[in-house]
Amino acid sequence: MAFALDLDGKVALVTGGSRGIGAETVRLLRDAGARVAFSYRKARAQAEALVAECDGTSAADDPSCVAPLCIAIEQELSSPADGRKLVESAVAAMGRLDILVANHGVWEAEDVPIARMDEAQWRRTLAVNLDAVFGLVQAAVGQMQGQADGLVRDAGLETGGAGPGFARGHIVLISSTAGQRGEAFHADYAVTKGALISLTKSLSTELAPQGIRVNCVAPGWVATDMSKATLANSATGEKIAAAIPLGRVATAREIAGPIVFLCTPLAGFISGEVLNVNGGAVLVG
Repeated sequence: MAFALDLDGKVALVTGGSRGIGAETVRLLRDAGARVAFSYRKARAQAEALVAECDGTSAADDPSCVAPLCIAIEQELSSPADGRKLVESAVAAMGRLDILVANHGVWEAEDVPIARMDEAQWRRTLAVNLDAVFGLVQAAVGQMQGQADGLVRDAGLETGGAGPGFARGHIVLISSTAGQRGEAFHADYAVTKGALISLTKSLSTELAPQGIRVNCVAPGWVATDMSKATLANSATGEKIAAAIPLGRVATAREIAGPIVFLCTPLAGFISGEVLNVNGGAVLVG
């Protein structure tokens, strides 16, 4: 018996959606029926191409468009204010928000020992990978809480929880194996990804009783623009692949699939979970 991951009527916001994992997540969310807003910072050409592919419109193209299917929003994400602004822009364009995927992030490809890591790199990584996520989550939760009062009453949340399949909203944070086992010479990155795991658990406990499910996907090595140079180095790339039980790095789509799954009714009883999508690498590292 065939079935589909159905997100008809839902609106999603994906950060860092123009390339890599973010772009594949946008595609799969649209395939599932959701309308999608995604952010980008520099990759305008890729963002516009993705919007066209997903049968959407750019944020500036047609202000009269009542229900765009897919839009791209140019937005720096390096502070809580940036995160809040992006949510406000997405809601203004799409009318509501049901799903937040915090996928953006920075990772310095060069190995930097802690003894010579400069404060600018440390602050930049925390600002993008953590501070902006705080603003995103804060604004998204406020929006989800404010738009679903009728659904909450219908679902009987005030008497102890929602029925099967009901959700007021979904938040998926993207961590990493580095957030669980650390990463030598990339302490700044590992710290932020570990913090997102703690944030997932804290928010799940706080928000699950309100019907907002918060989960985390933790990829390992993925073939994206961010990792291209490292993986292209024959010695480094072979070493990385050899440390993964499946013997290779992931494709972006293999990470996007679990992200989208966590936003569907099939994941209706999953909350506060860290879903490892790393070919088994976190178990042997």
